[in-house]
Amino acid sequence: MNLQRYKRQQRQKRHHRVRSRILGTATKPRLCVFRSNRFVEVQLIDDEKGRTLAAIRMPLKAAKDAGAMIAQKANEKHIMGAVFDRGGYAYHGHVKEIAEAARAEGL
Repeated sequence: MNLQRYKRQQRQKRHHRVRSRILGTATKPRLCVFRSNRFVEVQLIDDEKGRTLAAIRMPLKAAKDAGAMIAQKANEKHIMGAVFDRGGYAYHGHVKEIAEAARAEGL
């Protein structure tokens, strides 16, 4: 088995384990993070209805800005809190920057 495939499978296992414990609602949606080599995608998801309430895709270097922008979009929709879904990634680096920026903007 090649290393890239193994790493992706391990991340997906961690993500499924995290997702089994958290659920987003309309008032407190799930703040889901996906990180690739070039981009970071952040979404606010209502799991009860299966809808994405807000989404942002930005270059990886602008992860902090992505967290602030998603919080601003949430405030426009009168969403005051969210459940953080780190997507199986370690709470470190860009993922941590997104969470801290969203908190600083009031989400």
